[in-house]
Amino acid sequence: MKIAVIGANGKEGSLIVEEALNRGIDVTSIVRDEKKAKTDKFLVRDVYSLKKDDVKDFDVLVDALGFFGPNVDQYVPATKHLIEVLEGTNIRLLVVGGAGSLYVDKDHTKQLYQAADFPESVKPLSEEMGKSLDVLRESDINWTFISPAASFDAKGPKTDEYVLAGEELTFDKNGNSEISYADFALAMVDEIVNAKHQKERISVRW
Repeated sequence: MKIAVIGANGKEGSLIVEEALNRGIDVTSIVRDEKKAKTDKFLVRDVYSLKKDDVKDFDVLVDALGFFGPNVDQYVPATKHLIEVLEGTNIRLLVVGGAGSLYVDKDHTKQLYQAADFPESVKPLSEEMGKSLDVLRESDINWTFISPAASFDAKGPKTDEYVLAGEELTFDKNGNSEISYADFALAMVDEIVNAKHQKERISVRW
């Protein structure tokens, strides 16, 4: 299996790369600066400069890009570009998603970012990530969008355990919705290897 990770030098992307390498997967980093490449194999590309020929030899493309502040509006156009690159291929796209687009009701009419107590500062980010998920749903490519728990802890431990859930925000027996970046990476690579949730959004928590 050969995979490529866009945003491979980011906090989550680097952990996905590490987890994949530890399992003997052939990993290529797609970065904007070769000095920041986490792997021996790398492509120096901005997401918008990626072309079909760049990714034709991969089985899986992982989108671990993060857009913040005034750049949150790049989620949708970046996703649309990746769809264009992958259309007509068998390459799977796996996306590091957000928790804000998870539903808080069983009828799937209300998302987490729409809740009254959801932090205002994060709403634009969550809304744009949710829009990018909608774009994927309307596409013909083979995608999987993985949302973390409500509390996504960059410094949390790697427990090598997680609970797989679906479109709804879920909680543990103590009412917590948490996952570490490290265990999210574990779940991501499990899906890369097992391909059990194609053309689906799933979520993971402890």
